[in-house]
Amino acid sequence: MKVLVIEDDPDVAEFITLALGIGWPGVEIELAESGEKGVELVGNTNPDIVTVDLGLPGMNGFEAIKNIRTFSRVPIIVLTVRGEERDIVRGLELGADEYVVKPFGQMELIARIRALMRRQQAPPDDAPVVCGRLSLDFTKRIARIGVKEAILTSTEAIILKHLISKEGVIVPHAALAERIWGASYPEAADAIKVHIRHLREKIEDNPGNPRIILTRFGVGYFLVKPG
Repeated sequence: MKVLVIEDDPDVAEFITLALGIGWPGVEIELAESGEKGVELVGNTNPDIVTVDLGLPGMNGFEAIKNIRTFSRVPIIVLTVRGEERDIVRGLELGADEYVVKPFGQMELIARIRALMRRQQAPPDDAPVVCGRLSLDFTKRIARIGVKEAILTSTEAIILKHLISKEGVIVPHAALAERIWGASYPEAADAIKVHIRHLREKIEDNPGNPRIILTRFGVGYFLVKPG
């Protein structure tokens, strides 16, 4: 496995390098101390996964993610001390796949990377998923409701498929996190909220007043069959 670590703090970079060496002996690690260099290396070295710090000199982590997403779908994990919801939202909206707040343990980082890689490498599921007027082609990540068609991210497809399978049943935040990442973590509910909002924008007639994906505040979400 080849990993690109975009991090300007040498102590943090060493910590990440040690964790990757524990999880994947023989892993090939490329280091970039700036966003500009990180974007360049993504294009030149084609890594399997990228970790990005947000507080980079020059081009910050947000800008680096935005630039990478103009030409690559490489899995991106944000590693940062910024745990505010607005930063989580912005990182995910720009195209990050995962968000880990510092300080974090080496085993937590290994587990989160493994979960992300499993999602990327999972074999295709060709079985269509249907709930009333709503259908999901999980392999192509296309949701259809009436004449509306929307392309989903992999995380959105996982969430929608699970909610459809549990139609009418409240799915707790932790259960959705387990389905998406293989484990729950403190920031999972905020990250899931972002993905739910994006899903509503894609399949609801009025995302501000949803009728399909509903919230049970403080608990989780449930799906109502579209009539």
